[in-house]
Amino acid sequence: MTAAQQTAFQAGSGITPATMLTSIASMVLVLAFVWVIWVALGVFRAWQEGQATVFDLTWSTLRASIVLMVLGFYLR
Repeated sequence: MTAAQQTAFQAGSGITPATMLTSIASMVLVLAFVWVIWVALGVFRAWQEGQATVFDLTWSTLRASIVLMVLGFYLR
């Protein structure tokens, strides 16, 4: 953004563009953390009920964590 655009954005919204970007990235990462916890708990419950193996539990949690790490890399 140019200096004029940043000034106009700050005047219209009351916050800087960098603050807005940080807050949006934070919300996305919090939702991603909640998603990983939801996946892990869902597979854990399936494992407790005998519907999944330990390999399924490990693999699903690992895949969700990898997605979280990639997302965190791009949002930093």
